[in-house]
Amino acid sequence: MVTLTTPVCEFGLKAPEFNLLGVDNNFWSLKDCMGEKGLLVMFISNHCPYVKAVQARLIRDTNELKALGINCVAIMPNDTIEYPEDAFENMQLVSKNNNYSFPYLLDDTQDIARTFGAICTPDFFGYNNHYELQYRGRLDATGRNTEITDTHRELFEAMKLVAETGNGPTDQSPSIGCSIKWKKTVQPN
Repeated sequence: MVTLTTPVCEFGLKAPEFNLLGVDNNFWSLKDCMGEKGLLVMFISNHCPYVKAVQARLIRDTNELKALGINCVAIMPNDTIEYPEDAFENMQLVSKNNNYSFPYLLDDTQDIARTFGAICTPDFFGYNNHYELQYRGRLDATGRNTEITDTHRELFEAMKLVAETGNGPTDQSPSIGCSIKWKKTVQPN
């Protein structure tokens, strides 16, 4: 497992378009996913220990953000042949078993992950309702430590600020996680 950190936020960068199959067997576009006040795009996977460690807090935060007008969408970018735990059928199970309240989409070509510039799972991209990037940071400071439960809710607070003002915080800490599992024929830009 290779651990990577995300680059700093490029404020104002427009959200790339996508149209991906969700675990509900419907296709979802960027516009379909956008909330009244913004959108949180999350690149996650089923097998990543970093995602597993923050799963409960991630679900809590996405539910609370929805109430603030920030919709959320998760995209799974990994090679499902080499990593069968991330296969579509398993995505459906993970979504159902964890009561995901957001669309969980498969990026089977990995084109969307490359277009966004995603590099790890989890990798968070927070947009205002003008589709402008305002947050590219971590959920919180816990990393893979599941023992810590009372940490500052960095992602939630950042997206709450986006909902209230349209702008993200200037102070952001990069996300850390497992490298995206690129197909041998597909490499990131």
